[in-house]
Amino acid sequence: QVQLVESGGGLVQAGGSLRLSCAATGNGFSMYRLAWFRQAPGKEREFVSAISVSGNLKYYAEHVKGRFTISRDNPKKTVYLEMNSLKPEDTAAYYCGTSGSGSLYSIRSYDYWGQGTQVTVSS
Repeated sequence: QVQLVESGGGLVQAGGSLRLSCAATGNGFSMYRLAWFRQAPGKEREFVSAISVSGNLKYYAEHVKGRFTISRDNPKKTVYLEMNSLKPEDTAAYYCGTSGSGSLYSIRSYDYWGQGTQVTVSS
């Protein structure tokens, strides 16, 4: 079993940057694909970015490509999301999740989730 704890959220002005971290405890971190999803009030949780087990393959939603960068540090059991050029529409609670199989873009493929960290971008 894996426990995930996100951190790094906060309030930032449009155009600013934040770096989210998701630290894991428990076993098997290095065997999971990892992803970031986000959920704004009244909306469904949506895919943001994912990274393969090795870290060599990275996937991004169209609306964050070129602005967000995902990375992982397996010895530290941590996944990161570097967010630049933030926009008000990026405001949401951001969640990290682990996936063993299935589509990376579907929340149904994820086994464990963190509690989320809030990102608020002011205009």
